[in-house]
Amino acid sequence: MTDTKNIALLIDADNSPAKSIQKIFSELARHGKVNIRRAYGNWTTGNLKGWEAVLQDHAIQPFQQYDLTKGKNATDIAIAIDAMDILYTKQVDTFCIVTSDCDFTPLATRIISEGKSVIGFGERKTPPVFINACSTFLYVDDEVAVKTTRVDAKELRGDAKLMNLLRDAISGSENGDGWASLSKVGSHISNHASFDPRNYGYARLSDLMEAIGLFDLRRDKKKSFEVRDNRKK
Repeated sequence: MTDTKNIALLIDADNSPAKSIQKIFSELARHGKVNIRRAYGNWTTGNLKGWEAVLQDHAIQPFQQYDLTKGKNATDIAIAIDAMDILYTKQVDTFCIVTSDCDFTPLATRIISEGKSVIGFGERKTPPVFINACSTFLYVDDEVAVKTTRVDAKELRGDAKLMNLLRDAISGSENGDGWASLSKVGSHISNHASFDPRNYGYARLSDLMEAIGLFDLRRDKKKSFEVRDNRKK
């Protein structure tokens, strides 16, 4: 019997591009089954025509939220209330929050505190505070630009936060000989930060490590990757 994870997809349609929907579902298919599919926004304004066009194709249920005060909307509160309801009344393992709004940071933190995971999707303008609050965060900007843009080795090495994250993960996962299972390194990172090598233009963590050029990679007896900080040679 397969242990399939149940996912609740909550979309802040006011702050997310509809063209990203296929990328979102393709990614979520890797994590489990999307049992709950909801999109929130003011559907009376005409600003959500893009989302209206994809709701039926993906069985997404729209939820109407009127702008009760000029310059503000009730979408954030509605999503937070529904998320808490789902958290305590439904069998859900993972929440997917689609937004570029940092106001959802407390919600992501609260869900994770209950032992659930949060996958975030948003544009590159999304504030780091929300990105870091998620278990995993992926950008949904233009597909072509995201797929073809790779951060080069010089820029990667100059990213102190990234380098410290990778080196700390290796140090926390290594064996006595300095080598660490790459899968354990990946798990260590996911337990401490929102990270995905695809946000740097690399399909896999091993590709990112190799591109940086400051880590040694090898295959173990089971053909799985191991990694070592080459400063420890």
